[in-house]
Amino acid sequence: MFNVDDFVQPKTGGPKMLVLRVDGDTLWCARIDDATKKEIAIKADTVNLYHEDGDFGVC
Repeated sequence: MFNVDDFVQPKTGGPKMLVLRVDGDTLWCARIDDATKKEIAIKADTVNLYHEDGDFGVC
């Protein structure tokens, strides 16, 4: 469902993240505002593909 280089956002709201790796149902992501690109493990069913509505990301 998700691929490396997709942008995602938590369904409950939160920062825009870049998918770095996909491991089964776990996505390894980094916040786009994190210059160090610290990897965060997130379950795929807790995020949606990121899209913008005007100036804001929408869940």
